[in-house]
Amino acid sequence: MKQTYHGSCHCGLIEFEVDANLDHVRVCDCSMCRRRGALLHRVSEDDLRCLTPLSDLSAYRWHTGVAIDYFCPRCGIQTFRRPRRAPQLWSINVRCLDGVDFDKLPVILTHGSQLE
Repeated sequence: MKQTYHGSCHCGLIEFEVDANLDHVRVCDCSMCRRRGALLHRVSEDDLRCLTPLSDLSAYRWHTGVAIDYFCPRCGIQTFRRPRRAPQLWSINVRCLDGVDFDKLPVILTHGSQLE
């Protein structure tokens, strides 16, 4: 069942709300995700509401340029991203959500390191 979560970066400059059924998180082994350590969960376009204008975030594209990582320009925390394999969705960094018990979420390992 979907629940509404509030999320933010570390310094609070970036805030958002997301409706999600947090029944799992994804951990990717690509060079970016491995370094970042994010726990990701995908949601539809309509399930993410940016309370801070998207134009206030910094964006990073690499490799094929399809995936877009959005992060706070002040504290550097990645709050969400457009994934390469599903750019019509949002991948939320669940570590940025309030009130989530990460230890209770099943983890799905993804192998982004094997994408060409």
